Amino acid sequence: MERLVGKSAPYFKMNAVKGDGSDFVQVKLEDYKGKWLVMFFYPLDFTFICPTEITAFSKKYDEFKKEGTELLAVSCDSQHAHKTWINQNLSDGGLGKIAFPMASDLTKETSKNYGILIEEEGISLRGLFIIDPNGIVKYSVIHDLNVGRSVDETLRVLKALKTGGLCAIDWQEGDSTL
Repeated sequence: MERLVGKSAPYFKMNAVKGDGSDFVQVKLEDYKGKWLVMFFYPLDFTFICPTEITAFSKKYDEFKKEGTELLAVSCDSQHAHKTWINQNLSDGGLGKIAFPMASDLTKETSKNYGILIEEEGISLRGLFIIDPNGIVKYSVIHDLNVGRSVDETLRVLKALKTGGLCAIDWQEGDSTL
C-alpha cells in the first residue's frame, strides 16, 4: 500500500446523512478546504463497536469544533441505512442523533483509495485520517475490526499537529514543543 501521510488526501465525493438524521447531503473533499478534518471509517452500521466510537466522537464534537476541525464518519453502508440507524430507538439498537454527517461509501471507492478496504468482505477496516486545511494527510491510524479507537488520542494528536512544532512522546496541550 502506498503511504498517504504527507501527501494530498485522495479525492472523495459521497452521499451522506446529516447527523440528526433529518436530510441527505453530499460531502466532498473540497467542502473541508481551509478546515481540519478527522475522517474515520468503520465497518458497518448496526454492529457492536462502531456505535461506541461514533457516539464518543459526537460527545467530543465541541472540542473538535473549538480546534477548527470537522468530523466525518464513513462506512460502506448506504446513506439510507445510516439514516435508519440514527433514527432508530437506542433500545432497539439504534445509534441516535450525532453531531456530524455519516457518509456512504457504497461504491467502496473511497475505502479503496484510502487503503483500508477489505475487498473480500466488502467493508473497511477502522481507518482514521487527520487532513489539514490544505488537504494534506497528516496522520493515519488503521485498526483491525475488533478494536475501537481513542477519541482522546485523536484530539491529542490533532492539537499536537496544529502546533506546527516538534511534540515529544505523550505531548499534551500546554506542554512546550522541542
